[in-house]
Amino acid sequence: MSVKARELAVYDIHKSFPFGAGRLDTLAGITFAAGAGEFVSIVGPSGCGKSTLLEIVCGLIEADRGTITIDGVRPATLVGQVAYMPQNDLLFPWRRVIDNVALPLEIAGVDRGTARREAAALFRLFGLEGFENAYPAELSGGMRQRAALMRTFLTRKGIVALDEPFGALDAHTRRKMQQWLAGVSAELGATILLVTHDVEEALILSDRVVVLSPRPARVVREFPVPLPRPRSILDPAFVRLKGEILSCLDAEETLEREVVAHDRK
Repeated sequence: MSVKARELAVYDIHKSFPFGAGRLDTLAGITFAAGAGEFVSIVGPSGCGKSTLLEIVCGLIEADRGTITIDGVRPATLVGQVAYMPQNDLLFPWRRVIDNVALPLEIAGVDRGTARREAAALFRLFGLEGFENAYPAELSGGMRQRAALMRTFLTRKGIVALDEPFGALDAHTRRKMQQWLAGVSAELGATILLVTHDVEEALILSDRVVVLSPRPARVVREFPVPLPRPRSILDPAFVRLKGEILSCLDAEETLEREVVAHDRK
């Protein structure tokens, strides 16, 4: 599978939602970019708006204001520009794995036989060789997530957005999936945008980590990850960078508590 990686630029994105008699500010001017072929992770406190940001990038909801460009051009619609994988695998239980995976190609107009052959060629890369004709219920949690990721990449989009793709897995399986994705992401070719609450996961996978503040979210800091791959969580440089990111998150949460306490006085 070959795709042309695309550049993504997000500028001054704002979003609020109806809440009681007023509005709940969720995103407060988010700006960042992902270069073609870059793996960028977005981390931040729970409830800060990470998933909302991803849905805006994918065109699932509209921003109140702000601009998103792809390869320097603002598209007429973001719908269909970015491949999106939500937190749950959403595999259809009545379809065999190969038919689940080939679905984006069929939707795009590829005939079923060709779609199945193209999907089958990726099963070895995704660690699912031999399970083409299994049903989702016959797969482990990690295997289901690999199938869902394969389906996402088979949309043939140059940008892929992943929302906590391993969040529902146990710690051991999640670590194995992180190591696997770190190993194959370069072969997949696309620009990847990952939302995660797991700082270690972000550092294992990413070229750069974007840290968001508590809601209403803004970009606090960006951390380049200049560590060689494969990465070890025991590497002193890895541990040091993890500590810097966690300190950044802690400082923002402390500041939020102080502001809230002041406002209540």
